[in-house]
Amino acid sequence: MTVQTLDRAAVGLPITRAGISFMPIYLAGNSLPEIVTGPNSGIVIDELDSATVPTLIAKNPTNTPILVVEGEHFVGGLQNRTINSTVLVPENTELKIPVSCLERGRWGRNRSHRRSDAYAPRKVRRETTAGVNASLMHDGSRHGDQGAVWNAVDEVLATNQVSSETSAAEDLYQARRRDNTWSGLVEELIRIGPLPQQCGFAVAHGSRVVAVEMFGAPHLFAAHWEALVRSHLFERPAQGGFPSTTWVLRMIRRFGETASRAEPGVGMGVERRLREPKVTGQALFLEDSPVHASIFAR
Repeated sequence: MTVQTLDRAAVGLPITRAGISFMPIYLAGNSLPEIVTGPNSGIVIDELDSATVPTLIAKNPTNTPILVVEGEHFVGGLQNRTINSTVLVPENTELKIPVSCLERGRWGRNRSHRRSDAYAPRKVRRETTAGVNASLMHDGSRHGDQGAVWNAVDEVLATNQVSSETSAAEDLYQARRRDNTWSGLVEELIRIGPLPQQCGFAVAHGSRVVAVEMFGAPHLFAAHWEALVRSHLFERPAQGGFPSTTWVLRMIRRFGETASRAEPGVGMGVERRLREPKVTGQALFLEDSPVHASIFAR
């Protein structure tokens, strides 16, 4: 089945800083009901009464559905976690949501959860998404490959020469905040902000497109702009050249063109999963309208 909205996606000219290009994505004709997301949405994230590593509870006390996005990084609780699958939590509802641990060396000292100012690093999200895709095929669950996620956290900490007592991905962000050059690049891009009607961006390292971040409406994307920019600027590209909009559009349209099993979402909507040799990804749809999609080069 072809998702016509994705067929009409458009990609704009890149903004490039430190070898990383952000290419704006626009969606035409997408129709969604009222949805809120981000730090001011009102969502409450907490441990279960009988806490477990791969599950948290999301509480929506409002009269509007709230979007919780794959890759969001929640710090605190019994240990830091990242969201495995994008979830649209209905109004006045509590849902168990699938998560992965981003902090190997702590289980205890329960603290209130708060959003990190950055998403989980791209390589960590890639491993989380690939693990969930595999577990859905195997047993219908949305558990990530926790060992692969921890290995990815260790890799990004080592690559950036960051020491962490509890092997926490959040310590990468805290270390980068002390780097004035990095902080200056982040603040510049944050000030630029998303362009009018922009619904997402593709990220390229030199000529290689490594990720696509796409939301169903500009206000949903705008709520996550800062955290996404920070997380993608964690990396140091090793490749030069210039990105191609053709490759970006090809990655986006695979969700509309690739035959895939529809999975009921954890909350509202239907999930579709992309699992190919060179890319992995997940998307949440309401009918044929995309709510959120994330795609990663493998």
